[in-house]
Amino acid sequence: MPRCIEAMAQAMRAVSAGETDVPLRSHLPIRGTNGKLVVMPGSAPGLGVFGLKIVSKYPRPQGSAVGTHVGMVIVFDTNEGLPQAIMEGGTLTEIRTAAASALATKALAREDAGVLAILGTGAQAERHALAIPVVRPIRELRLWGRTAATAQGLAERLSPTLDAKITVCSSAEHAVRGADIICTTTSSTTPVLHGDWLSEGAHVNLVGAAVASSAEADNRCLQRARIYVDSRSAAAAEAGELRNALAAGLIDDSAIIGEIGELLLGRIHGRVASTDITLYKSLGMAAQDLAAASAALEGAKSLGLGFELDLAESSL
Repeated sequence: MPRCIEAMAQAMRAVSAGETDVPLRSHLPIRGTNGKLVVMPGSAPGLGVFGLKIVSKYPRPQGSAVGTHVGMVIVFDTNEGLPQAIMEGGTLTEIRTAAASALATKALAREDAGVLAILGTGAQAERHALAIPVVRPIRELRLWGRTAATAQGLAERLSPTLDAKITVCSSAEHAVRGADIICTTTSSTTPVLHGDWLSEGAHVNLVGAAVASSAEADNRCLQRARIYVDSRSAAAAEAGELRNALAAGLIDDSAIIGEIGELLLGRIHGRVASTDITLYKSLGMAAQDLAAASAALEGAKSLGLGFELDLAESSL
């Protein structure tokens, strides 16, 4: 996780410096099903790679062995345009998404933030529970999910790993009130987080909703916060929470302070006062996938993992 957090910092600085080419992701519904194909191409010359992530997104039951996002990341070398690796995309996405939230938390949360609330119980909830303590001294983890048994199961899996008190909460409100850091990692299309629950000085990572028609937080949450995004253009097109609040006239464009990369480059301010509520809207982007894939590729080489395929001699 520390390696991936640093990779996300590289990616976000490059995005905000204009050193990447990352078109908006495209969605193709699969006729006769509830599934869709998502394609995310990108180029990051500073990392020496370009490529794309291909995702098959199908609804599946809670606890499915394969999850709702099944995909691949393909990485090419910038200099010669040759493929360098093909890797499983679901796990990579889980890790890089949580690492990006940890990066935003490191940049925006209070230094003494010690109470973490996570709404949701899936793969992203688990990854975030492991990522946030890397950057802040978490002493208490509060978990909430629509199914108490699933939340309890997550708590039991995390207990041997985390040096923190873990509480399964009966409601999202119970989890959020008094928390220093809140991560929403649900598949809900309607708000599970309400702004009136937030304490002064809290930091929020909105992670689960990645299409314009979904929103995990209500308008009041956006009204109260200093808002940061991974990409201004992606947020304008796909961030349901922001689009809803803007359309209702409850915030204007000035509410979005800027991109995380701009903050890391010193172009904008982060938290100004200890009482500020800060909010990072995560959508995910190909630059993050490429940075994570590049780091994974180097790690695989150093550890002798994976196998090499000679494309010149392959009959595939």
